[in-house]
Amino acid sequence: MAFPGGHREPHDEDLIATARRETREEVGLDLARGALIGALDERAAVARGEPTGMVIAPYVFALEQVPPIVTNHEVVAWTWAPLAALRAGAHTVTKEIEHRGQRMKFPGYAVDAGVVWGLTHRMLQSLFEVVE
Repeated sequence: MAFPGGHREPHDEDLIATARRETREEVGLDLARGALIGALDERAAVARGEPTGMVIAPYVFALEQVPPIVTNHEVVAWTWAPLAALRAGAHTVTKEIEHRGQRMKFPGYAVDAGVVWGLTHRMLQSLFEVVE
């Protein structure tokens, strides 16, 4: 499970413009109608335990109304997650994977039939650290 996002394009004015464009393209949300709350800490992207050289710069927006979701080819499915319940630990789980012959455990959140873990989990943790 992941948030909308992607690479900055040459025509993007800044990374906020990239966040708005990618969100509109992937799930049809027009963040120009929302309020920018701010940026979370940047995170180094890691794939299979190895740094990718990419840095993720997450931004948080608030929308007054829940708009319809219209996904593109990059999105298999989508869901809304209960942030207050996640923050309170109500959906906390452990995700186990095998990596290089070793069994590893990672913290996560059970959301619908999936588990939010890895980079997405770390971004949510950053969000929960700054909201009251």
